Amino acid sequence: MVAVIQRVSRAGVAVDEKPVSEIGKGLLVLLGVAQGDAREHAELLAKKTAELRVFEDEAGKMNLSALDVGGEILVVSNFTLCADCSHGRRPSFIKAAAPEKAELLYAAYADALTERGVKKVATGVFGGYMEVSMKGDGPVTICLDTDRL
Repeated sequence: MVAVIQRVSRAGVAVDEKPVSEIGKGLLVLLGVAQGDAREHAELLAKKTAELRVFEDEAGKMNLSALDVGGEILVVSNFTLCADCSHGRRPSFIKAAAPEKAELLYAAYADALTERGVKKVATGVFGGYMEVSMKGDGPVTICLDTDRL
């Protein structure tokens, strides 16, 4: 699994210009599920995400997690994170998991965040064309890949 995580002061998802979900202070997670990923990857990535210390403490150091600050998390499925751009200019998406499996692991990741104690976990529309908006807090952007954790 691959996650691009952005610290935000707010973020939201709309479909056909209708709001679907939104969060306040917390993390926006773009999540890609690859072939070979399993529930264990979703749980490992959720633990790492919830405990990632990217929020500032009273000394201004990035020393607090979403759990510590009561942060919210918006998870948006994004198969394009699994793109292979090594040949030519057109990305190949053959490394992305099949939609049926990806949707199950996307839900497992969101559920694991809730089980870890994240105050609010919101999601986009799996497989839908979404308009994602966010107001970045930083910029702070972290890329996580379960192959490297």
